[in-house]
Amino acid sequence: MKFVDVKEVFAEIPDEITLAISISGCPIQCKGCHSQYLWEDVGQELTPEVLSTLLDQHFGVSCICFMGGDQDPAGINLLARWVKANSKVKVAWYSGRGKLATQIELPNFDYLKLGPYDEAAGALNMRTTNQRFYQVADDLHLEDITHRFWKL
Repeated sequence: MKFVDVKEVFAEIPDEITLAISISGCPIQCKGCHSQYLWEDVGQELTPEVLSTLLDQHFGVSCICFMGGDQDPAGINLLARWVKANSKVKVAWYSGRGKLATQIELPNFDYLKLGPYDEAAGALNMRTTNQRFYQVADDLHLEDITHRFWKL
């Protein structure tokens, strides 16, 4: 699994300073995607060693968000497990899948976004969106907090 870029962002995960890691090789390729450059399998290999370096370089982030990685959910799960075991930051995954991949172990995550981008339904910040954003609750159920992205 490879990544193309990283950015410190403030809008992807509510109340978190997030290091968003853009993963390439997207198999979903949604119509109207704003990140078509991630469709190709390009970039640098994403490993625990690379994650450690990224965390050192981005001191102060409170969350890591894997943006993509649907071609290898088991790999995302392993990276999330590593982050949980080796840092104090929260872990999120933006997946274009409609359902949570069976390889994902909820204790490794704090947040999950599920659903492909649907141009007609709009992005996560639209009330009409088909995408859902969840917080993993203490009892490991998914609490839908999509409404936190909606404008009043």
